[in-house]
Amino acid sequence: MRHTVSVLVANEAGVLARIASLFSRRGFNIDSLSVSKTERDDISRITLVVEGDNKVLEQLTKQLNKLIVVHKTSNLTNDPIVGRDLALIKVTSTQNTRSEIMQIVDIFRGKIVDVASNSIMVEVTGDEDKINAIEKLLEPFGIKELVRTGKVAMVRGQK
Repeated sequence: MRHTVSVLVANEAGVLARIASLFSRRGFNIDSLSVSKTERDDISRITLVVEGDNKVLEQLTKQLNKLIVVHKTSNLTNDPIVGRDLALIKVTSTQNTRSEIMQIVDIFRGKIVDVASNSIMVEVTGDEDKINAIEKLLEPFGIKELVRTGKVAMVRGQK
C-alpha cells in the first residue's frame, strides 16, 4: 500500500539528510519526496510517498517522531487531501506535430512554457495518474527531457 506522509520539521541544514537516512537504514525506498518552507520561516514540510503496510509505516512514524528536529508527523493516506505533482516535459515537435501536441496539452489543462524550432516544453500539474497519462500520450512524439516533482499534499479544510 502507498502512504502519503507529511512531516513538519525544523528548517535547518541537515534535516533532510537525517530523515532520508532513517528511511535508508530501515531499507525503505521513498517513491516521492517534496520539501519546502511553510507559512513559518522556521518550519519546513516534507511530503513523502512510501510503500509498505500499516505496521511498518507506524514504526517509521515512531522513529521520525523521536528525532528532535521533527515537530509533527501525519499519515495523510486516509484523509481527504488535495495532492499535486508537477512535471516539465520537453517534447520533440515539428510544424506538422505542434498543433497535435498543443491539443493534448490543452485536454490535460497543461501549459506550453517554452517553444523552440524543434521542441515544445509542457508544464502539467495533477495527480500521479494524470501526469503518467499525458506522458504516455506525448511519448510517440519523442520526449527529449522529463522532470517531475514529488507529491505535495494538504488536508482539505474543515467545515
